[in-house]
Amino acid sequence: MAAIAAVLIPLTLFTAMLALGLGLPVDAFRQWRRHWPLLLRVELATCLLVPLAAWLLLSLPPARVLSVEVRHGIALMAACPSAPLILRKAGKSGGNVAEAGLFQVAAAGLAIVTVPLLAQLGERVFAVEGWDVLPRQVALQVGQVQLLPLLAGLLLRHRFPGTTARLQLPLDRLANGLLAVLVLAVLVKTLPLLVPFGLANLPALPLMVLLVLLSLAFGYAAAGEGRERRITTAAVTSMRNPGLALLLASTYAPQIPAVKLAILLYLLITVLVSAPLLRRMR
Repeated sequence: MAAIAAVLIPLTLFTAMLALGLGLPVDAFRQWRRHWPLLLRVELATCLLVPLAAWLLLSLPPARVLSVEVRHGIALMAACPSAPLILRKAGKSGGNVAEAGLFQVAAAGLAIVTVPLLAQLGERVFAVEGWDVLPRQVALQVGQVQLLPLLAGLLLRHRFPGTTARLQLPLDRLANGLLAVLVLAVLVKTLPLLVPFGLANLPALPLMVLLVLLSLAFGYAAAGEGRERRITTAAVTSMRNPGLALLLASTYAPQIPAVKLAILLYLLITVLVSAPLLRRMR
């Protein structure tokens, strides 16, 4: 199972991001000059406000009963912006895929700076040690999983528009199929562990729900006017990067394996809370 996952996960993400790159308008990333105030607000919300909100919630007295695994899992997910499949999520929710791509690439680039910085500050705020996150680790993860396939798709669309137009639909269907298989495999593998973990950490669930709602609110407020833009920015700020969070958990907290379950639990709560709210906004 581990060997299959090691192949299936990167293949699925690479295919999905390549398909999204093929489908984006060629001038999608030229819009930043016209929308730089919006871009600044959204990146401030997703890279800084969401992590700071998580720190505030974790510092409140009710959060003191939470386990170490849950606290680390929440802090990691809040610190890791730019989910790999946010463009697909934004498109299905009625948002603007081109703008979501702009926000995602900017967040991925900023994460190289903000995630290590937040890790250093978190060590001081929460009096923990061993979280000396290196920028190159973040850059390698977001580059391989998100930026390279997305930019490759954009380049192919620009150089070979006719060919990529014919490839886009089959590649998108392949990505959907791989994603369905991946989700099923993850559920089969983790659900027997995730349910007992969630039941054993019930006090964490309201805090996770509240943080997801705050993340959606930050994105909604950063958008300004326009329903489509509000959906886009709310999706961008609420969806975090579980791949990066799991990588950091494996690297810096191998002695606490349950942190990975906390990350997956937060991801599940995010999907369950954000999906109906984004549909309602549409």
